[in-house]
Amino acid sequence: MNLYLKHMIEFIETILSPDIQSKFFILKFIFIFFSLFAFGFIIFAWRQTRWVGRTFMKNWTEFSSMKTYEAVGFEKKWEKVKKRLGKNWESEAKLAIIEADNLLDSLLKRMAFKGESLGERLKQVSKEILPSLDDVWDAHKTRNDIVHDPDYRLSMKKARSVLEFYEEAFKSLEAL
Repeated sequence: MNLYLKHMIEFIETILSPDIQSKFFILKFIFIFFSLFAFGFIIFAWRQTRWVGRTFMKNWTEFSSMKTYEAVGFEKKWEKVKKRLGKNWESEAKLAIIEADNLLDSLLKRMAFKGESLGERLKQVSKEILPSLDDVWDAHKTRNDIVHDPDYRLSMKKARSVLEFYEEAFKSLEAL
């Protein structure tokens, strides 16, 4: 028999002998107690904080969809905005444009464009980053007209084209 294997078998027999086992009984008990305590603390911390759950869900979402967590959430918000047009109500179309503008604003903030408003952030964006910049400015102007003029009339055709401008911008910025 191999000398190494012989020594290994002797070591295992020594460790498993009743004499050694009785000496390590208290040590085993202490390790089991601390293991159960640590496991209980992990469960307690998991239930008390939402950070672990959010982190797990964020990582799982990114892994399963092959997209960042923010991109998945962004797509859901964008789908919600587009559904507003399905009702064919002017008020819903106006709200969809306002929400799309807010989505663009939050996206540019996350991309670290500085400014107090979307207009200030758009001034920093170049056509290399956003090829449809002129269309986005028109869409933002439409949003401002909706917000600042209560009598502003918006056709469904105009609403659809404005949302197409926003969608193109989101695709250019790789949010969709």
